[in-house]
Amino acid sequence: MGIGEHNVESLKTGSDVLFLLLGAIMVLAMHAGFAFLELGTVRSKNQVNALVKILSDFSISTVAYFCIGYGIAYGVSFFHGAETLTERSGYDLVKFFFLLTFAAAIPAIVSGGIAERARFYPQLAASFLIVGFVYPLFEGIAWNQAFGFQAWLKAAFGSEFHDFAGSVVVHAVGGWIGLIAVLLLGARRGRYTRDGRINAHPPSSIPFLALGAWILSVGWFGFNVMSAQEVSKISGLVAVNSLMAMVGGTLAALITGKNDPGFVHNGPLAGLVAVCAGSDVMHPGGAFVVGAVAGALFVYLFTLTQNRWKIDDVLGVWPLHGLCGAWGGVACGIFGSKALGGLGGVALMPQVLGTLTGITVAVIGGLVVYGAVRIIVGLRLDEEQEFNGADLSVHRISAQPERDAGR
Repeated sequence: MGIGEHNVESLKTGSDVLFLLLGAIMVLAMHAGFAFLELGTVRSKNQVNALVKILSDFSISTVAYFCIGYGIAYGVSFFHGAETLTERSGYDLVKFFFLLTFAAAIPAIVSGGIAERARFYPQLAASFLIVGFVYPLFEGIAWNQAFGFQAWLKAAFGSEFHDFAGSVVVHAVGGWIGLIAVLLLGARRGRYTRDGRINAHPPSSIPFLALGAWILSVGWFGFNVMSAQEVSKISGLVAVNSLMAMVGGTLAALITGKNDPGFVHNGPLAGLVAVCAGSDVMHPGGAFVVGAVAGALFVYLFTLTQNRWKIDDVLGVWPLHGLCGAWGGVACGIFGSKALGGLGGVALMPQVLGTLTGITVAVIGGLVVYGAVRIIVGLRLDEEQEFNGADLSVHRISAQPERDAGR
């Protein structure tokens, strides 16, 4: 390789490292969005717990993914000398960082569903197991050709399962694991009465809820666009499709949710969850429809799960991530087709089968991990701890200690 070629290659590698690093930082910032979305939704006596959980879950997820999960998904180990790790300007390390922020979203998603009554350290242990073993199993299937699943789909249907930025790999998997955790925990005490009444637990702070939604929405453009992982593969189509799905989800939630601010601020998140899979192949018009369907789906299913089925999923993580993520996986095979203005290269049956496989891994993995943790050490706070709130029971301080002390 000549000097000129070497310089060009070095510039490309350096650009890719910077590109992916910026994406990793944007998705890392999304975890602040998870924290504030949960903080604003839960009751005031559980706000500190929401903040501590998200940061602690991210940290334990990093250890699990670095030591175990990334190796399961991609067959890569980082237990080499630093000289080896810095090859190609450390691109492999930054790729790990970027994909870690996706993996760590799983416990952040689950956290919102089980808020206000889960024990702190057992949940951390479950997060380690989920990120270390369950999530990377399907990640490897979808994104690294593991177990020959993608090759089989290609041979049988002419297309692989396509999930560009994780509608199924991240969101559906996280949402369905969250559902299992919620069902194993049971509802918050007093949420549903024996005579069939439902006691409302309104959000403690709409401004914080809205802030969390905005941080997530902005960071999502790093989540989706930077999933190209190389500067040469970047596509403005991904950015605009993300935008159109975001506004489609917002408007649908605004209308179907009858101006409820909680629904309005979860609407864009529903749209963005759904568009992840096909954001690189859909037409912007199709992305708008996909987002709008997701926004309406979230409002309807959140209401149904809370009021009729009496599933106390505090932030609605199963409707938002589990169902909207599954819709996004299937919708990619519909709206990504050339017949509907997409780029093609996708098909409906592989999308359905891939989505069902992700849900299956999530449900079985969630049952094994959370079931084992519940049997061995227990998942729930006791009745007095839950009544006092996780802030005082777990962290020994409230979100506003001076005001609570009457000063």
